[in-house]
This record gives sequence, structure tokens and C-alpha cells, in this order.
Amino acid sequence: MGAILALAPIVFGLLAISALFSAAETALTGASRGRMHQLEREGDRAARRVNRLLNDQETMIGAVLLGNNLINILASALATQVITRAIPGAWGVAAATAVMTALVLVFAEVLPKTLAILRSDDVARFLSGPALVVVRVVGPIIYAIQWMIRKTLRPFGVRMDMEMDVLAAHEEIRGAVEYHHSEGLVETGDRWMLGGVLDLAEMTVGEVMVHRKEISTIDAGLTPREILAAALESAHSRMPLYRDDPENIVGVLHAKDLLGAIAAAEGRIDAIDMAAIVREPWFIPETTSLKDQLAAFLKRRAHFALVVDEYGALQGLLTLEDILEEIVGEIEDEHDEAIAGVTASEDGSVSVDGSVTIRDLNRAMNWDLPDEEAVTVAGLLIHEARKIPDAGQNFTFHRHRFAVLERKANRVTRLRIWPATAREDD
Repeated sequence: MGAILALAPIVFGLLAISALFSAAETALTGASRGRMHQLEREGDRAARRVNRLLNDQETMIGAVLLGNNLINILASALATQVITRAIPGAWGVAAATAVMTALVLVFAEVLPKTLAILRSDDVARFLSGPALVVVRVVGPIIYAIQWMIRKTLRPFGVRMDMEMDVLAAHEEIRGAVEYHHSEGLVETGDRWMLGGVLDLAEMTVGEVMVHRKEISTIDAGLTPREILAAALESAHSRMPLYRDDPENIVGVLHAKDLLGAIAAAEGRIDAIDMAAIVREPWFIPETTSLKDQLAAFLKRRAHFALVVDEYGALQGLLTLEDILEEIVGEIEDEHDEAIAGVTASEDGSVSVDGSVTIRDLNRAMNWDLPDEEAVTVAGLLIHEARKIPDAGQNFTFHRHRFAVLERKANRVTRLRIWPATAREDD
């Protein structure tokens, strides 16, 4: 009995140390790297220690697991020695195993890890000091173990490299945004804005440009008075000028430059030299990413570019506003035309122009239609149908029903879309 009373405090002390190891393992692996880096920048020493540990996560985990296993084995051995004195034989070993399993499971594993999960950042900062000491002490042993593991796994084609992230940083951010949105902590508008910023590097200007068929252009051969009249009819401040062929853009006229020329000519419109105020067009390839083009707009201090394909043929135009709209959604001012591209009905269906982009429709209806294979709604329908549908045809895919309302020549111009029932989707 005296031996039991003497060793009991030692066993419980070892269990307490084991609990700290377990909490450190869970907290350090679950701590927010973003918050730790921010706290380190603010001068938090504990956060600095956490970042040092996370920079060599493999060694940190190995050291903590080594310490935890040593403590648990030592505690179990001492408890077995004491209990077998009171209960000799196999029953004593069984009793010691049952008692230590319960104690280790509850007090050295589940309880500390639960607390560490609930307050990962705080627990990681609190235990970063002891964990760093353990890593320094047993570091050489861990390096030897890692070397043995690599040599053992290499014949099987397994290469260990903890420095390579499984997910790219932006995908990790996107996953966090989607998770917090599903939990109701991030609003839908903020979700689309954050997602739009992340998508800039993956999207090309060809996906968001205004198609050449929808560009408003002015004939450069017109008289200054006729050009002024055309500019006043336009809802845009920058207007491409063409010569002979509408796709042969020879310049860009800015409304502010035109007003300045009128003022300089003292109202004599016919005396204006249009060639002197027309700006040289800026052509960009359609494969340019939106991120790179945004940087180019900022560097060049320009808001307007014409998009061409690999053969130099005009494909469309892109403005700085088009890129910003991919982040914040549709931007409308007092001169924008009210185009009913998306009209929701009371029955849950939506009437959509075929030229409406999938991203805009998803934003408007909070849907999740894929936009990897097509840019517009009509493009998605044609891609899935593998043909140009006729008016009156219905299709069901991606958990939505599509009804073709209008078709002009080879273009699907109007559709009706509504969420499909489970039976329709099947």
C-alpha cells in the first residue's frame, strides 16, 4: 500500500505532462498561421515561437510525439509495477492496462485535445515555450528518425517533403471563405467579392470582355459634327473609331478630349482636328489574365483596351470597370442603360438573355453553375447539349432546367432557367 501511495503522485504527474504534450500537438497543428504571423508583426514573442515551430512542422510533431509516448510508457510501466504487487499475475497486468487506458484516454488525450481545439491559438502560444525546449533537446533524435523513415519509404516511391503545401494558398483562403459562409459568418456579397479577387489570376480577359458584336463604334471618316452627335448618343466616355471596317479600330476618342477641343475651338465644331485628339488604341491578347491586366491598367494609367486573338483579329474590348465588376459585382451609373438581362419570376424561374455571363447569373441568384467550359449562359447550354438547341427545347443539367425561349440564326438569345427537382435532375 505504501508503494502505491508513493508512486501515485508520480503517475498523475506524468499524466499531467502527457496532457500538456497532447494539447501542444493539437494546438500547434491547428493554430491559425495567418493570425500568428500578424501577432508576430505586432511584437508578440509567443507567436514568434509558434511560427518557428511551424516552419519545421515535421520536427515539431516528431518531438512532441516522442515526448508524449515516453511519458505514457513510463507512467504505464510504473502503474503496472505497483498494481501487480497488489494483484499478482495476469489479472494485475489486465487491471493495470484497464486503469491506465482509462486515465490516459480521458485525462491525457481527450480532455487536453478538446481544450486545445476550442482555443488553438491561445494554447499554442501558451505552450510554445516548453515545446520549443523539447524540440531543441530531442531534435537530433528526430532528425535521425526522419532519415530512417525516408530511407525506408524511398524504395516504394514515397518522398517526404513537409515544405510542399498540399493546397495552394489561395485555395486555402477560398475554402475558409466558403466554410465561414456556410456557417453564416460571411455574407453572400463578401463571399463573392473575396472569391472574385482570388479568381483574377485564373480568368483571362477573353472571359469578361465586351464581345466585338456588342461594341459601339464610330466611323472615323465622319465629319466632326457627326462624330460629336454619335458620341452624345453613346452611354460611354471612350469610343473606338474605325475606318472602312467596324473591326478595323484606328483610335479611341475620349469624351473629355472632345469637350476640350470644342472649348479650344470656341464652339466651332467643324474646325476641330479629330486626328489630333484621337488616342492610339491599346491592343492586348485575349489570353492575358485579369490579374496581369489589372496591374497593366494601373501601371499604364489607362482604363480601356482592345482585345485581339493570336491572329490579331479584334475580339472585344475590356475596361478597368469590367475587371472591378468581377470583384464587386455590376457597377451602374446614371448613364448606364437599363438592360433586363436577368428577370426573376414568382414561380422561381429566371428569364435570362443568352449573353448574360454565368458569373453574373450566379451572383444575382446565388447559384453555383460551372463557368469553366463556357462564359455565357448560352455557351453553357450549347456545351452541355453538344448542339445549338432550337426554341422550345428543354434540358436538365447541373441541378437546373433550361428552356430555350428564343433563337436567332446560330445564337440562343433567350432562356428560362429554374432549379430542378431531384427527379428531374436524375
